[in-house]
Amino acid sequence: MKKQHDFTQGNILKQLIIFSGPIMLTNLLQTSYQFADSLWVGNLLGSNALGSVAVSSTIIFTVLSFVIGLNNAALTILSQQKGKKDDTGLERYLNAFVVILVLLSVLLGTVGYLMAEQLLQLLGTPEGMMNDAKTYLQVNFLGILFLFGYNFISTVLRALGDSKTPLRFVMLAVALNIVLDPLFIAGFNLGIDGAAYATIVAQGSAFLYGVIHVLYRKLAPFSMPSIPSKKEVGLILNLGIPSGLQMAVISAGVAAIMSVVTIYGEDVVAGFGAAQRLDSILMLPAHALGTAVSSMAGQNIGVQNWSRVKSIARFGVLYNFSVMLIVGILVVFFAEYGILLFLQDEAAISFGTRYLQIIALCYPFLGINFILNGIVRASGAMYQVLVLNVISLWVLRFPLTALFSNWLGETGIAIGMGSSFLVSSLFAYMYYRFGKWREKELFAKKH
Repeated sequence: MKKQHDFTQGNILKQLIIFSGPIMLTNLLQTSYQFADSLWVGNLLGSNALGSVAVSSTIIFTVLSFVIGLNNAALTILSQQKGKKDDTGLERYLNAFVVILVLLSVLLGTVGYLMAEQLLQLLGTPEGMMNDAKTYLQVNFLGILFLFGYNFISTVLRALGDSKTPLRFVMLAVALNIVLDPLFIAGFNLGIDGAAYATIVAQGSAFLYGVIHVLYRKLAPFSMPSIPSKKEVGLILNLGIPSGLQMAVISAGVAAIMSVVTIYGEDVVAGFGAAQRLDSILMLPAHALGTAVSSMAGQNIGVQNWSRVKSIARFGVLYNFSVMLIVGILVVFFAEYGILLFLQDEAAISFGTRYLQIIALCYPFLGINFILNGIVRASGAMYQVLVLNVISLWVLRFPLTALFSNWLGETGIAIGMGSSFLVSSLFAYMYYRFGKWREKELFAKKH
């Protein structure tokens, strides 16, 4: 059995580095699905098709965000159960999550498939990209259960202190995707659909392998699914709904920003799409650290060890700031080389490069949001984090992006987004420092 960390004791910085490393690598490999799709689509099918993938990917994340939110709720509940060493509670809540996740995945996949064109129209997708974007989007919706199934298994293992095992699942999926992408796109002459088919075949294989591996090795107390109790469903929905809305707020904010980008035409959409692909990789350390501190803090909140939670937050912020500052400096110098991986069109390359160079030095501040919101989320204060995300995306990022782009044209897109990272990190700190999230109690005390 793989080693599962007990985060209620031991050296915090060492645990943070060791635990977040595999999460970072897992996330990097996961991101490489769409990175590989974009690489092949951009080079084999052109910048127009790449723009279609970028717009479609925004919608996929938006529509499926509620399920991602449930994973965040799972991390909170299961890590606290692990900290409390309540094995029975852990098994009960695992069962409840499985039942709810399957039902929601089927529902969202069906609705997303049927409403693909209407969703793309809401974003103002350029007419020349509509057909490609629609088919790419629909094929991806067919594989939603696979995508979220193995993501959920990974979340469960991380809550239990195991960040290494999920690497196995993702490595399999990435290896398959790298082989299948060019085969489906060019070999079978499926075009943009081929990229989507390659991804869901790879993710389906990873999901099946993950289920078999975890059950055989008994890495988590999964059991035959049964109807969960009202209490379990109530707590999951009480955390899962605001947590899902957090993700919806974030992804809908990204979609709203895409509606600002599309105003400037296909070159800017393609350049922004390539920059976003790189951006998703460059922000991986901050995402991984946010997940790591949430697992670590959750176990300690389960046993009310608040001084250790505070230390986890402090180490998390300092470690994140150092790593993301280095990443930002490297991006300033090497942004153009990254954009050239995807595009040949000069105007699109120019915009994408300029966008990355402007926003790069603001990465550490966005990372602070991930760390502090991860700590607060670990307590179960989901509605509070929802409010922080509404402020970040809708009070700051979208209005500032629209405002600066009106003043400065397409260059203002990056300036508006970067300035919002800085201001929202101040909001996150103020709530972490002075908010009442420490008073949240998820489970009734036993007498």
